[in-house]
Parts: sequence; structure tokens; C-alpha cells
Amino acid sequence: MMGFKFRSCGCAFAFTIHCLLMIAVAKVTDPSEVSALIAVRASLVDPIDHLHNWNKGDPCTSNWTGVICVHKTDADKYWHVQEIQLLNKNLSGNLAPELGQFSHLRILDFMWNNLTGSIPKEIGNISSLSLLLLNGNNLTGSLPVELGYLRNLNRFQIDQNQISGPIPKSFSNLNNIRHIHFNNNSLTGQIPVELSNLSTLIHLLLDNNNLSGFLPSEFGNFPILRILQLDNNHFDGEIPSSYGNLSKLVKLSLRNCSLQGVLPDLSRISNLSYIDLSRNRLTGPIPTNKLSASMTTIDLSENRLNGPIPESLSYLPSLQKLSLENNLLNGSISADLWQNKSFSATSKLLLDFRNNSILNVIGYLNPPVNASLRLHGNPICQDASIQNKDQFCGPKEYEDYTNQISKNSTNCPIQSCPTGNYFEYVSGYSIPCFCASPLRIGYRLKSPSFSYFPPYQDQFEIYVTRSLDLDLYQLHIDSIMWEKGPRLRMYLKLYPKAGTKDSGTFSTSEVLRIRGIFTTWVFPGSDLFGPYELLNFTLVGPYANLNLGTHKKGISKGVLVTTVAVAIVCAIFVSSILTVVIKKQHERYRHTSSRKALLSKLSIKMDGIKSFTFRQMATATENFSDSRFIGRGGYGKVYKGILHDNTMVAIKRAEEGSLQGEKEFLTEIEILSRLHHRNLVSLVGYCDEEQEQMLVYEFMPRGTLRDWLNGMKLLRFDICILELAPILDENGIGPNYVSTLVRGTPGYLDPEYLLTHKLTAKSDVYSLGIVKVAHQTGTMFSIIDNRMGSYPSEYVEKFLNLALWCVENKPEKRPSMLDVVSELEHILEKMPKTGIDFSEPKSNYFVESSSTFYSSSNVQGSDLSSNAEEKRPKSIRPSEVWGAVTYAKYLTYEIWVSKEYKREQLHKSTKGNMWLKE
Repeated sequence: MMGFKFRSCGCAFAFTIHCLLMIAVAKVTDPSEVSALIAVRASLVDPIDHLHNWNKGDPCTSNWTGVICVHKTDADKYWHVQEIQLLNKNLSGNLAPELGQFSHLRILDFMWNNLTGSIPKEIGNISSLSLLLLNGNNLTGSLPVELGYLRNLNRFQIDQNQISGPIPKSFSNLNNIRHIHFNNNSLTGQIPVELSNLSTLIHLLLDNNNLSGFLPSEFGNFPILRILQLDNNHFDGEIPSSYGNLSKLVKLSLRNCSLQGVLPDLSRISNLSYIDLSRNRLTGPIPTNKLSASMTTIDLSENRLNGPIPESLSYLPSLQKLSLENNLLNGSISADLWQNKSFSATSKLLLDFRNNSILNVIGYLNPPVNASLRLHGNPICQDASIQNKDQFCGPKEYEDYTNQISKNSTNCPIQSCPTGNYFEYVSGYSIPCFCASPLRIGYRLKSPSFSYFPPYQDQFEIYVTRSLDLDLYQLHIDSIMWEKGPRLRMYLKLYPKAGTKDSGTFSTSEVLRIRGIFTTWVFPGSDLFGPYELLNFTLVGPYANLNLGTHKKGISKGVLVTTVAVAIVCAIFVSSILTVVIKKQHERYRHTSSRKALLSKLSIKMDGIKSFTFRQMATATENFSDSRFIGRGGYGKVYKGILHDNTMVAIKRAEEGSLQGEKEFLTEIEILSRLHHRNLVSLVGYCDEEQEQMLVYEFMPRGTLRDWLNGMKLLRFDICILELAPILDENGIGPNYVSTLVRGTPGYLDPEYLLTHKLTAKSDVYSLGIVKVAHQTGTMFSIIDNRMGSYPSEYVEKFLNLALWCVENKPEKRPSMLDVVSELEHILEKMPKTGIDFSEPKSNYFVESSSTFYSSSNVQGSDLSSNAEEKRPKSIRPSEVWGAVTYAKYLTYEIWVSKEYKREQLHKSTKGNMWLKE
């Protein structure tokens, strides 16, 4: 008890110091903003409990998650919320109207959550707002006209939601707006002409909506617009010729917009790099004036263009893609298209002229390996006099470019790098075998101005490291992937600088600095790489418990005057609650000691089974994202996970209705930890914290037994022998011992083992033949796989008799395993052969086997129990019976467990009612 007192006194002392520090800071959050934060929290659903500290202390001085504050003058006695950053927190629910009460807010960031409902019009009251970031949710409803009052707004992102209705004309009042990203919604109606008044706008992304009407010719007056992206809408009329006046334009994308008329002359735009006008109804010839030397991509495919291919297209040194397929073009193509280009090791050039009326090639038809030329569907492919044409005239579709990223590899011995805290080698550094724990960042280029990344990789790395004030070796591009848009998704790793005080890890201040650059969008602009978006900023290992903190300023003199007086009040308060603290500490200690005692007791029997934290599980599954979901069973959902050592696992996460008591859950783990067999998936570990229960299994990349039984080329009868046949030694002699390890799970096991926990050789025999229920209820033929070839029924009867022999209640009446294999081989030898061939299973993930469909009422054909002989097919398949054997194991699981195993547990468990309910 004395120890409790010392600890409690220590807590009291720490609390007093904390109290004094809060007084020293001398300010609390504006009460109206505290109320607003509470209302915001009440409207959200937080399944992973990221906002667990939103009811503790003062929001600003207690550093509530995602809340960043500031106070500016001594005249104002309050802290004010300046940023709400809740990026990628797996939040659902709604945005509260009380958000409009944050009069000092600059950043409102709810990106990449699962929010529903509409955008509150009250957000239009936040005149200070600079960044409104709501993309990547499930928001609905229309855009409030009140948002047009946000005259300081710089970036407005609502993309990838389900927002409908028109774009309000009031948005023309957004005098400081530079980025409007409204793509991938359900917006309708005419684009307001009034938006042309936005003289500061550089990115206008309205693609993938249901917009209609005409394209405003006034948009040609945007003075500094860099990207105009309107793909996949339903416009009428032509592309205004005034768009040729967009002197700063880098990318024009109007794909699949139902546009008509002729192509505008865009040759006066000096930095234009990317044109996509494909899948429209454009007519006339391609303009002959030379385009910008920066041009990387020209896609005019699937229109009604006619005339020759201009010679000016042969003089574009940065060109990566020229797609003119499915038009009415004629004449010749010039070999200068590839001969005038200087190819580097990373260069690629795609020239797609399929399905036109091209007659000839001027020059020699010999493009280099870096160039892909496609001519199928042109008259040139019928001209036998043209050499080498066949290799370019095939109907085969060519795959799009794949981008390779150099691996972060080293020849250092792996044991030299610390295994904990996600440390790994840093390649590219002058000191060999330098180990560090990186920051992991999900990053996406929303509208890049190129089609192929490798030629720009070095330039991109310089751009990122300079923007973050890092050295080149501190950045590694882990992977890239092109997505619809096209958009370029990538995963970055940032390594700490070598030779610093905390060599191998970033300091807290450095993490906050880097994250701040990303989340406040202070990256310098890039015309080539276009707008970016932060998908996630993962903090694991040494950064897992990092508090993002609050922006604070110095303490005023007036604040210090009150410190002593309030300290006395704090001391009195601490004294009054000391007894309560001691009591709660004592109760908590008893609970913790009980849990540790139970874990200690079980750990002896669970050698090799790991205990994982909830954070580790969330990190391994990207916060249990849908992309990692691979199946569902009676226990709950199953996710593919990647642990910190890159081990792939299958994580079964119990749903609320499947949660057990702590003792029962750990007892189940203890039982599963004793299941070892070459044909059984192994338990790796478990998680039992934060009211979550998870089981972690080894990952089976080639699918489940059920997948293979339902779809592989080998007959199931052959599989039966291959799983059962004993492993012989060099003299052909099998093992002469009986394993004492469990060979299965309840439902597949000999009921004698469930009651006695003693295994014999006949226990495995029983697991083979557990088909009793299907036989007794007359449903055997209703569960047979109907994809197998036919066999005489006499062999099926023999196999069925063998199976029933295996499930004799008394072990001494069952055959030995050698008898079973011998009988199976005899049946197979006498049985006619078939030519059945099944495709290989496509499954590549872990799926939990169901164990609940045991009632005969759930199986069609249960009427076979009466007059079964008359309804039985004359010719059935032995392989079908093996399918019945396997499936019947699922059907009978609950019967044996409920009748024998659960009955025994009822007497052992203090929570017997839980078993009875099942």
C-alpha cells in the first residue's frame, strides 16, 4: 500500500506541475470554440477512437488530436483554434454546423474519411478560412451558396464525394482562390460564366461530373490558369477558339465531353505540355502549326478527324505519347516522328495510328526499341512491298507503360540493422549500412503533365527534397501506380539526416515541420507535376506516439503575476482529490495484476504466439481499409495485413457480437496455439486491447482448401490420397508413433478427444470420415458438386461405406489410416477414368471457413431422407463424395461442439449462460 501512496503522491506532484504550467501559459481555449468542438465530436463516429482525448482538459493546452491553436495578442485572453486537421482518421458521421463558430480557423481538413450528409452552410461564416479540404468522403447534397463568402480561401477541395446540383455563381467572389478541385462528384448544369472573374485561379478540375451546356469562351481570359481539366461531362458545341489565348496553360484535358467542331489552334501557348481531346466528335484536320517544345502527350483518338498527319508533330523533343487511333486520317506518316527524337535510357514513345486510312511511311520503317508503333487497321498493312510492317500491324493490344522504381537495396548484412522501430538501410548515403526509421507518406499527383514517369524521376526527387529542405539521399520512392484520371499514386519514404543528435530517427520538431509543409500546402508550385494531395502521413515505430502539438507563443508578464496565487488553489485541489486518486490506483492495480497473472499463466503454453497492439494491427491493415478486406466469417471480418518486418498475415477482427470475455478469449488462444500440422494454417498471434479481439494467422497466398477442392485440375479423389498417405522413410516404412499434437479444430475432431484431450491414431481417421449428418438426414446427394464427371454408383457406395466406417463412435471399430489409404487406392484403381479438367483457382487470399450451415433445412434436396432409393441417381461420382466429406465437416461443426464440447465447457466456465445462448 505504501507503494501506491508514493505513486499517487508522484501523480499529485506531476499534476501540480502541470497545473502550474497551464497557468504559466495563462490562456484557455475560447469557451465558444470549446462548445463547438464538443458539438463537432458529437456528430462524428470514431470507430478507432482517434479522438479519445477530445473530452480531456482544455482543447488547446491539452493538445486534442488534430486541433492546432494560436493566440496572438495579450489583449485577447483566449487560445483560438487555427487548424482542424483530421486527415485519414476513419471517421464517419456528419459535419456539424457549429464549425462556423471558429472565427480564427485557417485550415479545415477532413480528407479521406467516410463522412456523409451535406456541407454545412455555416462554414461560409469562417472569413479567415484558407484551406477547405473535404475530398475523399461520401458527402452528398448541393454546394451551399454561402461558401462564396470565403474571400480568403486559397484551396477548395471537395473531389471524390457524391455532391450534386449546380456550381453556385457566388463562387465567383472567391477573390483569392487558386485551386478548385470539384472532380469526381455528380455536379450538374452549366459551368457559371462568372467563374472567369477568378483572376488568381491556376487549377480548375471539374472532370467526372454531369455538367452540361456550353464551354464558356470567357475562360480564355484566365490570366494564369495552368490546368483546365473537364473530362467526362456532357457539353454541347465546340471548344472555344479563345482557349488558344491561355498563355500560361500547361494541361488541357477535355476527354469524352460530347464536343463537336474543329480543333482550336493551341500553338501560341508556349508551355503547353499535355492535350487530351479524345472520345469526342471533333472534325476537320489537325492544325499544322508547331506546338510547344514542352509537349509530352497528345491524345486525339476516337474522333472524326481527317486529312494528313502534320509534319510539325515530328519536331516535339519531349513527346511521350501521340494517340490518333480511330479517326479518318489519311496520307503518310513520317519516319521523322522517331528519327528526330533523342532517346535516353528512360525514354519511351508511343505512336498509335490504328484504324485510320494511312497508306505509307516516308522513310525507313525502323523505330528504336524505345518506341512503340501501332498501325493495325490501316491500308499500309496490306502493302506487301513495305518491309518490317508486320511487327507493327498485328491486332494485339499493347500494354500501357509500366514504370519501374529502383529498389532501396544494400549489401549490408540484415542483422546489422535494428529490427525494432521499423529501422531499415538508407541507400544512396555516403556511409554504408546507415540504418534509420523513415516517415512513410502516401502521395498522389492529381494531374501530372506527362504520360511516363521515369524520365522525370530525378527532377521529381530534387523538387521534393528542395521543398522539404532535405538531402537527396533522404528520399526514396517506394512505389508508384497510375490510377484513373490519369493520376499518379506513390509511396514515399523520408529518412532522417545522418550524423544528427538523434541519428536514425527524426526529432519531434522535424516531424512536425515536414508534416506542416505537406498539410498546409506550402510546397512551391510545379507546372510539370501539377497539384498534389497527401493521402496519409503514417507515424509508426519511434513516431507512433508523437503528439502533433499546438502552436504556442511566449508568456506575457501579466500572466506570471497570477501564477503564485493560482498555484495555491491548485495545491488545495490536489490535496482534496489525493484520497480518491489512491483508491482508483489501488483498484486499477488489482485489475492489472489479475490480467498480468492470467497472461503469465497462459504464456507458458503459448510459446511463439505474439501479442500485438491495436496500433500495430491498424498500421498493418492501413486502418482496416476496404482495400485490405479479403473475407468474412462468423467470427468477423478478415484483412490482409503486412507487419513491420514485411510478414504477410491474415487478421481476423471480431465483430461486436463475437466478442468474448477476456478469460475465454485468452483460453481460446491457448487452445489454438497447440494446433500444429503441415496442412493447417498456423496462429501467429493475437490482439486483445481497446475492446478489440483479433487473431493473426499466417497468410495463405494461394487460397484455401475449399478454393482448391472447387477448382483445381487434380481430381479430389487423388487429393484425398495425397493428404492422407503417410510419409515413408528411405526403406518405405511409415512412422510407428502416435503424435500427441492436435491435428484439427473442434468440429473436425474425434469427439473422444474433445472429452478426454487424448489423441490416438484413430482421431485422424475420424476427421476423414465425418459425413454422418449428411448420410443420416438423406442429404448426401444434395451437397455433391455438380461439376464432376459421372462414375458408376457402386464405387461411390464403396467410398461412402469407407467414410462411415471411419466415423464409428468407438475408436477400436475404425480402420487404421493405412487401411483407409489402401482402400482408396483400390477404389481409384478399379474406377473408370474421365477427362474432367478444372481451371486453377483464382483466389489469392485468406478466407475464413463458415461453420454455421449445419441444419438440413438449409440444404436443398433434404427430401431424399424418404424414399431415397427411388430418387437416387443411377450414376454418381466418387469425387463428389470426397466433396461431400469436406463440406460435411463444415456442416457438422456446430453439432459436435454444441453437444459435447460446449456441454463440458458449461461446467467449467463461470459464464455458462454465454454457451447456452449459442
